[in-house]
Amino acid sequence: MPYVSGFDRNQLMCCSWDAFVDEESIARIIDAFVEHLDIKQYGVKAVAVGGRPSYDPKSLYKLYIYGSRKGIRSSRKLAENCKVNLEVKWMIGGVEPDFRTIADFRKNNIDSLKEIFHEFNRRISGAVEWGFSSVDGTKIQANNSKDNNFTKNKLDDRIKWLNGHTDEYLRILNEMDQQEEADEIPGELTKEDLEAKLKEAQERLARYEGYQKLMEETGVSQLSITDADAKLMKNKNGFAVAYNPQTAVDSKTHLIRDFQMTNQVTDHGLLESTMEEVKKAEPEKIVEVVADKGYEDTEDMVNCLENGIIPHVITDDGKDGYEIEIPYEKAEADLTSTDPEELKKALHAGQIPEAYTSVIQDMKVETVRRKVPDEKTEKSSVYGSQEEMLEKARKGYFVRDPERNLVYCPAGEILRQKCIKKNGNIRYANKNACKHCPNRNKCYKGKGEWKEIDFTKDQLQKPCKDWLKAEGNEPEETKSKEKWHYEKKKVVKFFLKPDKEKTNQRMCLSEHPFGTIKRAMGATYFLLKGMRKVAGEFALFCLGYNLERAKNLLGFQKMMELMEQA
Repeated sequence: MPYVSGFDRNQLMCCSWDAFVDEESIARIIDAFVEHLDIKQYGVKAVAVGGRPSYDPKSLYKLYIYGSRKGIRSSRKLAENCKVNLEVKWMIGGVEPDFRTIADFRKNNIDSLKEIFHEFNRRISGAVEWGFSSVDGTKIQANNSKDNNFTKNKLDDRIKWLNGHTDEYLRILNEMDQQEEADEIPGELTKEDLEAKLKEAQERLARYEGYQKLMEETGVSQLSITDADAKLMKNKNGFAVAYNPQTAVDSKTHLIRDFQMTNQVTDHGLLESTMEEVKKAEPEKIVEVVADKGYEDTEDMVNCLENGIIPHVITDDGKDGYEIEIPYEKAEADLTSTDPEELKKALHAGQIPEAYTSVIQDMKVETVRRKVPDEKTEKSSVYGSQEEMLEKARKGYFVRDPERNLVYCPAGEILRQKCIKKNGNIRYANKNACKHCPNRNKCYKGKGEWKEIDFTKDQLQKPCKDWLKAEGNEPEETKSKEKWHYEKKKVVKFFLKPDKEKTNQRMCLSEHPFGTIKRAMGATYFLLKGMRKVAGEFALFCLGYNLERAKNLLGFQKMMELMEQA
């Protein structure tokens, strides 16, 4: 059976470039969209009068938007596509910029990419009907390895390990110097090898101590060497140095309405800020948003309500909603208004706005008694210097240094903050130190792997009772000397009840765009470094996703009409 025959390579052709591009190719939509952009408002540099002509900025915008949708991300691959990809050659008129030109354009115009994303959403907004939004975050790996990310505990452990190895190298070298012949020292390493290892260990030690000093001076909990803004975060595969972008996905269209780039490890408190631009697009309308339990923050929910945003946050099993308390402020408010100022007045005056009658229940004004300290003074430590705190700790106490936010244990190890509990107590721990501590049984008797100690914000020491008992000592009085008084305050209490039908739709809304961006578009990691540049790179991902999604919803012809609107 004969094969399907191809064309003759020597055959002459007479056709237009337009014939090489499919009639409903997404390249045509991108071309129409960018051609009708007013790029002057995005701060694109003017064309140079003299010298060699520059490339048209619109051509480079087309190239990047097309590449984001097709998973072509690096400047070298984009430069290659300018030579071999017929759709790309058609869009940019056959010019072939090199990879440096492409990379420099992105670097110089990175801030404009989010504005272009918003412009695309503005053009299609009249042709779609928006529903409520679903907010969620995802971890995307940064351009920074875990080896180049340091926490305080990680630095403490490495410095301790290097100090031990340095002392051992010095001991062996000293023994060698005392011998008449180095060959008499057992072992495979020569004196030159040991001196080289000692020098390397000392250099690493100096570098890590520099990192430690920098972290203490700046007050940061993590230090990333390659990308300073990236943080170590937990994901499905363990831990990775990453960013945590937040998206607001529409319930009816599954389009990404807006996003914000964050390096916050959790989603706590990010609901209102992610919905801010969505609300601005519809200022007269009450917008609704659903989110998972990671967004459970009553202060953030109140901010949403004050700004005309109804939060539907998933609750614990068996609970219908959240009990919320806010300060009372006497005011006369228009309960029919959707203006944020009027909404805020009504809520703090103990009145339910008409727009919130379906989600707010049992609102009442009460007078409550609250415990208030007489004076709030910042104390660095009652023991003075670091050496004095260590000396006190070795007597059988956990000593907290509030200035550096750490705790010294009786063994002289440093415990770092692990978490802040719901009651406000700070929990400190150091798993590695406890695991190899020779006095572990003297300090801690339990089923866990390491000691965890809780402090209030005002506590500075806690006795280690087992340690003191073993030494034959009695614990000192550790009660707080701070004086308190009670004040009566008027507060507004109400019950916020999320819509269960809306919250049940959350997963299929939020996860769909993330899956497409990561799998179909290959956006599993960032190429750029720094919060600002990474935000621009993610804007390209969101724009590429929305282009394809809007094309499937509205059809090719309708999309072309919308893109040609100036």
